[in-house]
Amino acid sequence: MAVKIRLRRMGAKKAPFYRVVVADSRSPRDGRFIEEIGYYNPVAEPAVIKIDEEKAAKWMDNGAQPSEIVKKLFVKAGINDKLSK
Repeated sequence: MAVKIRLRRMGAKKAPFYRVVVADSRSPRDGRFIEEIGYYNPVAEPAVIKIDEEKAAKWMDNGAQPSEIVKKLFVKAGINDKLSK
């Protein structure tokens, strides 16, 4: 099973709010997921990024691959250095 760390869109129309989730790569974007590890609110000023570093590290050690956007969020949150091998 290929596992991805990706965003799940929530919130109202034109007011997106994203949850960072671990999901099977075959499941739809807003569909089933395994675990929620954080959230991202781009509408707030400044944008709010909250990611549980321990859960993210655990999933990446188990082989989960982050999407391109999630990689950028890890860098912005300052946890990419801790997650790199």
